[in-house]
Amino acid sequence: MKTASWIVLALVGAVTLLASLASVGVAHFSEDDIIGGAEGIELGELAAGREDVETALKARRGTAAAFGTGYSLLFLIIVLLPYRRGEVWAWWSILAGTLTVSGIILLRVPMLGTRLGLGAAIPPLVVVVLGLLLDVKRLKAPR
Repeated sequence: MKTASWIVLALVGAVTLLASLASVGVAHFSEDDIIGGAEGIELGELAAGREDVETALKARRGTAAAFGTGYSLLFLIIVLLPYRRGEVWAWWSILAGTLTVSGIILLRVPMLGTRLGLGAAIPPLVVVVLGLLLDVKRLKAPR
């Protein structure tokens, strides 16, 4: 199960990295940024011709994408090196990081009154927890 665990976690990290890099591309290079998903509003329409508003919205997306890229790269390094070797601290680090990111994203429901963006939190949270549970035995192993 240890092998299945790190492979599942590596896949989550790789998908998150690719999605984050795609978001960087949209923030910096695309004119077709849709706010709120496929049925949302186009960024240019939301900015209503105000270039400074459009730039600010793109910059916010770029910053979020940069943090997503950095987080997923760090996640992958931990999964592929210490976690794969069986180090217990890596299991706890992956759990703590995932719960932190997901928890902050989930806070948008009570704080902002929107469910928009929950797809960025719930599926990875579920898959990471399942991946960690595949190798929960490492927590009971003698040190």
